[in-house]
Amino acid sequence: MSHAEPRAVEPESHLALVRRARRTDRALAQTYPDAHCELDFTTPLELLIATVLSAQTTDKRVNLTTPELFASYPDAAAYAGAERAELEDILRPTGFFRAKTQSVIGIGQALVDRFGGEVPARLEDLVTLPGVGRKTANVVLGNAFGIPGLTVDTHFGRLVRRLGWTDEEDPVKVEQAVGELVEKKEWTMLSHRLIFHGRRVCFSRRPACGACSIARWCPSAGIGETDPIKAEKLVKTG
Repeated sequence: MSHAEPRAVEPESHLALVRRARRTDRALAQTYPDAHCELDFTTPLELLIATVLSAQTTDKRVNLTTPELFASYPDAAAYAGAERAELEDILRPTGFFRAKTQSVIGIGQALVDRFGGEVPARLEDLVTLPGVGRKTANVVLGNAFGIPGLTVDTHFGRLVRRLGWTDEEDPVKVEQAVGELVEKKEWTMLSHRLIFHGRRVCFSRRPACGACSIARWCPSAGIGETDPIKAEKLVKTG
């Protein structure tokens, strides 16, 4: 009795990957039509500060802290001249408050000294500010200035690797790889959709695969809970 040789799996072409990535993004757009930045802000400065504060904590925690912060420090000059102890007291609930206080004061001083007190709308300028990397810069560009950017946070990185869009770990390389798959005008919204999905369905531990709207395009589908009823119970809302 002879056994047929297992059929070799053809590697995915770049064109096929692009098509799959864009189909996945369209499905996510249908799943999360209200996807948006979950940090509360009204100005580029408020978003910049809130994003810096969001490191190692939740957006909800930041949103509980920023009303008092923004009322007390309405502009860059106010941050530049802040009394450290008073600012630390406000930022304490966000964690790592001493380092964050240092960054916020430094941002205020840099904006006053180099940018006329205004938040610059160029990535090259934003990343020169204390505590601001490409992730924060892209959040500000995409959501405060309407300039497309990919926000490679932990959710984004985890999901694009699970989706097989890239196997890169370095955030800059991830940003470059994903940027080649999806149209530039979609970058900001793609970031929101992936982050929404990562927070609500595709968890780092035990993803809810059985309740996933993009499972058909995901090579990692099945690594989590596959039973639809059990998976639905894992899904987080809001």
